[in-house]
Amino acid sequence: MNIPTFSDVLLARRQISPYLRRTPLYSYPALNAFIGAEVHIKHENYQPVGAFKVRGGINLISQLSPDERARGVIAVSTGNHGQSVAYAARLFGVKARIVVPEGANPGKVAAMQGMGAEVIFHGAIYDDAQLHCEALVREHGYRYIHSGNEPLLIAGVATETLEMLEDEPGLEVIIVPIGGGSGASGACIVAHTLNPSMRVIGVQAEASPAAYESWRQHRLIETTNRTMAEGLATGRAFELPQEIMRQMLHEFMLVSEEEIMQAMVWLLERAHTLAEGAGAASLAAAYRLRDELQGKKVGIVCSGGNASLEQLKKVLAFAYQK
Repeated sequence: MNIPTFSDVLLARRQISPYLRRTPLYSYPALNAFIGAEVHIKHENYQPVGAFKVRGGINLISQLSPDERARGVIAVSTGNHGQSVAYAARLFGVKARIVVPEGANPGKVAAMQGMGAEVIFHGAIYDDAQLHCEALVREHGYRYIHSGNEPLLIAGVATETLEMLEDEPGLEVIIVPIGGGSGASGACIVAHTLNPSMRVIGVQAEASPAAYESWRQHRLIETTNRTMAEGLATGRAFELPQEIMRQMLHEFMLVSEEEIMQAMVWLLERAHTLAEGAGAASLAAAYRLRDELQGKKVGIVCSGGNASLEQLKKVLAFAYQK
């Protein structure tokens, strides 16, 4: 697999711009005072599927060969990658199948089905669903769209960071949530080209630290996978994002489930923004790092807003207990 270049990101923007509007980069005084920095939120929760992944889905599926389109595509997902594939497949008339864990977010499942995808339930966690998806690929010959090991997908999602730096060129730090690492990889590629001195910080859940441990140990590993934040819920690291992050990611940190839930509440209170767990993880990291971020211009990726009602009930119950 080839590492995408900045030129690939520029080509991806040209490819997806007819289908997606630019998402806003907003700064909120209440958050700025809270963190002690000039914080800019990239609202990928405003995407038509409620998450950043759709950028990569459109870039990739728009460039499938006629043979791949005829075979149809398949993906495994906890929700946002699947919505991205379903949305892009519908745009370009391609049959999509999405394998999800049996307890997948019902809102995300309904969205995928509403976009015409066949949703296949299998296993208790993402990793079980992934093994089943790979078996279906071997059996039927579908075009497998991996959520991380796809250069066109990474180039597509990298356009979010390109927009951030166009809108606010003075950003000194960007904090990006990491599940498999496609978003962080894209951020690294753009930042490395446009402003190599800018810190790119990745953040993952303590309860699902596969990407973090793989980055730290310089080898692909499997770990426990128990986070409530679906976008961070992977138990196995992905080769291509890890290769990019080992070269370009400045820092990587873990946050607890409690910190993620608290950040979801802060975004509701101080930015009037609904973020899912992964979308709030960057703010959780910024709060942890607030002493060293004082006075800086900080970009935070709100990667998605697809929280289920059950998750919101849990988060609000947590907030009222404090």
